[in-house]
Amino acid sequence: MSDRRSHWDSVYTAKSPFEVGWYRRDPTCSLDLIAASGIARDAPIIDVGGGASVLVDRLLERGFSDLTVLDVSERALGYARERLGAAAQRVQWLRVDVTEFVSPRRFRLWHDRAVFHFLTDAAERRRYLQALLAVLEPGGHLILAAFAPGGPSRCSGLEVVQYDAGRLQAELGGELELREAIAEAHLTPSNQVQAYGYFRFVRRRREGQ
Repeated sequence: MSDRRSHWDSVYTAKSPFEVGWYRRDPTCSLDLIAASGIARDAPIIDVGGGASVLVDRLLERGFSDLTVLDVSERALGYARERLGAAAQRVQWLRVDVTEFVSPRRFRLWHDRAVFHFLTDAAERRRYLQALLAVLEPGGHLILAAFAPGGPSRCSGLEVVQYDAGRLQAELGGELELREAIAEAHLTPSNQVQAYGYFRFVRRRREGQ
């Protein structure tokens, strides 16, 4: 896991957050799906791989008050904290590999724009899913974005897995039910178009929950 930390710290050393291929000034698809979830403004949200993303800024602007940002790169998190200034104190920041994530608390919404598709090893995907299910409340929402078929097969020097709705549902299993999918043609800072898919799942409630 230390190799992953070193890799992403190196990426954010070589490039600013405005130069990386996944940069978006306005994370519209994510915000639309979060709005569609209908969760309360004080519901606990975790942004996995949030790093230097401006999603946390936009959520604070919209009145969400219980925000956690998790990323493997301290440099990425540092960019976000510096950008937010005093408002960074209203966010919990976690530097941890998501496949090792353990939390004493639960979340109403788990957001991941581009971590899961980097997990090319099946064992790592299982650990990711175990971490997710350990903290996502019954009835809670998973919003996950990944490269779609026809999109890049590599990113930042790493191989990725492309997902459509069927493949992602099969990977996540029956405890998460797909509710909504959005296709996006993402324009990178270098003016390349990349095919993304955004998916909103709801964790099924079991009897008594």
